Amino acid sequence: MKKTWSSNLLDLFLSITLILTLLSSTLPSVHAQGTSFGFYARTCPNVESIVRTTVQSHFQSDPTVAPALLRMHFHDCFVQGCDASILINGPNTEKSAFPNRLLRGFDVIDDAKKKLEAACAGVVSCADIIALAARDSVALTNGAGWPVPLGRRDGTVSLASDTNNLPAFTDSIQVQVQKFADKGLNTQDLVTLVGGHTIGTAACQFFSYRLYNFSNTTTTGADPTIDPAFVPQLRALCPQNGDGSRRVALDTGSQDTFDDSYYRNLQNGRGVLESDQKLWTDPATRDIARRYSGTIGGLLGLRFDVEFARSMVKMSNVGVKSGSQGQIRAVCTAVN
Repeated sequence: MKKTWSSNLLDLFLSITLILTLLSSTLPSVHAQGTSFGFYARTCPNVESIVRTTVQSHFQSDPTVAPALLRMHFHDCFVQGCDASILINGPNTEKSAFPNRLLRGFDVIDDAKKKLEAACAGVVSCADIIALAARDSVALTNGAGWPVPLGRRDGTVSLASDTNNLPAFTDSIQVQVQKFADKGLNTQDLVTLVGGHTIGTAACQFFSYRLYNFSNTTTTGADPTIDPAFVPQLRALCPQNGDGSRRVALDTGSQDTFDDSYYRNLQNGRGVLESDQKLWTDPATRDIARRYSGTIGGLLGLRFDVEFARSMVKMSNVGVKSGSQGQIRAVCTAVN
């Protein structure tokens, strides 16, 4: 049974424990970045409930919006920082660049912004809406929530050329580690945040080459890091020269639930994207992934929900604009 917003006593206890853990570990750095908890307490006290109910409404009609909103937050923060530059329309903006052409969920952000402008005009940034929507998307897919520090301001620059440094599905672990390090995120943050792939899908065009282009390496012609028993299943979904836009679950068997099964799939050679499977095959990241994949990982390893929340707070403060920097956009798709 799916969780509801009215949590039972156990959920409440776990939420309080998680909040205390996050506050103790992230609050000093959060303040240093220019964001804070309760930023809109006086100016727009209902901001979180407005965003949450908006995301929930869209999720009820289209559950696939949850991973879309989470992915949007990643793609925003890795270019120009977490400043909603991903939302700006235009022929040469981030939104138009190849890595972002399949992003979805913009209507959810626009809907929330419209409601917030009606409630407290000119107060809440689009960047903060994205951060809240990402958290709410995790909660709606049975993941744990976390307190989101707020106070970001919106950027005024959005260039397609700046998306070249986004993590890519063919990146080696060395390249992935460096791209995350450039944003102040360490190797554990990398392994943890990519775990967001526990929900959502990928288009065949981004991994089908792994199923057919290794004839010089294996007798099956598939990437040797893929579980041989998994290959026929993927080939049935993505036949050679088939529809490249067809979408396949990134976390086989659990694509709609935010949990740690993603890492067990990596352990079993069932990572769909090449960059994902490398988290297990590369010694630089394997030990971290292994600590999430055990059946008692929360006791002897790492607890995915706690660490994901911690890394999300850290990532959501990358390149934050605050104070007199940037602006509060009247509409999220255009600069004032």
